[in-house]
Amino acid sequence: MTRFVAISLRPYHTWRMRIALTLLLLAAAATVPLRANAFDLEENLRAQHEQYAGQPLLTTAKDGMSLSEATASVRRRLEPGDRIVDSQTRVQGGREVHYIKVLTKDGKVRTHKVNGPRR
Repeated sequence: MTRFVAISLRPYHTWRMRIALTLLLLAAAATVPLRANAFDLEENLRAQHEQYAGQPLLTTAKDGMSLSEATASVRRRLEPGDRIVDSQTRVQGGREVHYIKVLTKDGKVRTHKVNGPRR
């Protein structure tokens, strides 16, 4: 009866590989900065959201807001996890109207309409 024995073509020592990989992983772990606690971050975001909860969504100036002011106003009142994906200005009835699209954490897009200055 003939037996076939697998012969390694590249002899190497597995304990050396294990030590090298362990040292590599330890070095990588030592260089990664410590991250803040996720619960603390979420708590801070909730506190900021509650701060603006009683205020109206948008406040307009006497003559209307610029696009950057309108975007900043919407950004201040976003819920945690929401983000602005698009903002543009259109002229309607002799007045600029700013449309600011917000992607919610649920994956839905909400459009905020803010009056701009008269033309």
